[in-house]
Formats: sequence, structure tokens, C-alpha cells
Amino acid sequence: MSWLGKMIGGTIGFAIGGPIGAVAGAAFGHTFVDKKEQAYLSSRPGIGQDMETLSSNEQAQLIFFTAAFSMLAKISKADGKVSDMEITAIENFMKRDLQLDSAGQETAKNIFRQATTSHESFGAFATQFYSVFRMQPNIIELMMDVLLRVSAADGAISREEEVMLLSATRIFNYSSADYNRLKSRYVKESNKYYAVLKCDENASNDEIKKQYRKLVTEYHPDKIEAKGLPEEFINFANDKFKEIQEAYDAIKKERGL
Repeated sequence: MSWLGKMIGGTIGFAIGGPIGAVAGAAFGHTFVDKKEQAYLSSRPGIGQDMETLSSNEQAQLIFFTAAFSMLAKISKADGKVSDMEITAIENFMKRDLQLDSAGQETAKNIFRQATTSHESFGAFATQFYSVFRMQPNIIELMMDVLLRVSAADGAISREEEVMLLSATRIFNYSSADYNRLKSRYVKESNKYYAVLKCDENASNDEIKKQYRKLVTEYHPDKIEAKGLPEEFINFANDKFKEIQEAYDAIKKERGL
């Protein structure tokens, strides 16, 4: 059973803490039991014996999932309200990109709603996320991809949304050059394939080949699954892997390699 199945179907003897933990706890109702309570229950005969726990990898997956929809909620409300277009963009992302089933979609919506009304800031969610994944730049890039993809779903990124996205780059130590390349995939068509490979158009053939090999290694499906990414986001990561291959094929064709 995945972490999501455990959260929906049972009591978890685990507490995240921080703004992500608060939103997750509210979204899942009373499924959280903190560690002190778990120890107390386990010490009493017949109580707490069937309590499920999350592995460290499942905990990371829960944090990624909750952080993603929490930050998307804050970005969607950046201009003071969540528009119908933004709601549609979120729903399409859940169904098309993540391929969540009905239970998973409802869970994501609960997290989104809780984060929308939370007093915590976008930066608070981003900071806690980064504290867990700071040593995994490919996971950070995937999160930036999620935030940009949904933000630009209506064909543009508002000034308020951009302020939050740029704050994420600072918190994540994500370079301006990488941000601009990633952003160009969603707000304009020019340089799209070079943006996917994180290369400039004037890069040499050898530089492009080297960058392609590097990205293919980093985003290979077998490797990315072991990084704490929720299985619900694996399809999204796999699509990124395919985009890298398609971009390289397009550039090879363009350059006659």
C-alpha cells in the first residue's frame, strides 16, 4: 500500500510538524498520531498494536505531495482570489499529468483548500520542502517545473505569481538562468528544446551531448523513483524524461548531428 493509501485508510504513528504537517494533518483529519501519543498507545495492552507507520521514503513522498499542492494554493491565491481558470488548471494537472484516481484527487483538493486558508506563507512551505530535499537538485527542479507549469497554464504568469516563483528560486538556491530556461518552456515557444536541456542556442555540439547524457542519467525513471518522489508524481517525472529525449532528438535534427 502506498503512503497515500495508508493516510486515507489508517492511523499513522508519525508527525511531520511545521506548516506542511499542519496542512496534512487538517487535510487527512485525525489520521496523524504524534510520536509521544504513539509511544503511550503502544505501551497499553491491546492498543496501538495495528498502527501503521510510514517509512522514511514514504514520509518524503508525503512532504513532496503536500508541499506541491500547498504552494500551488498560495500561488493561485497570489492576487487575492482563486479564479475558475486556476481551479481548472489544478484539476487538469491532477488528472492529466499526475493521473490521480478519484481518492487521490480529493486528497489533493483537501490539501489545496487547507493551504488556501492557512495563515502560513508560501515561503514557509517552500522552506520546509527545501529542508528535506536540499541535497536533491533534480527533485527541486521537478518542484519548480510543477509550480511554473500550473502558473502558466492560462498562457501567462501574473506579477504576483512571479514574485512567489522568484522567492522559491531564492529559497531553493535555484539559479536565475535555470529559472528563465524552465520558464521559457511555458510562456514562449522559442528556444523550447534548448530550455529543456538547460543549454543556450550557441552551445557547442559536444556541450549539448554532455548535458543530454547528464540529464538522462539524473531523470532516468529507475533513479528518480528512489529519490522520495511520490508515485503519483512518477508519471510527471517520466514525462520530463521523455521531453529530454525529444528535445535532444529535435536539436540533433536541426543541427544535422
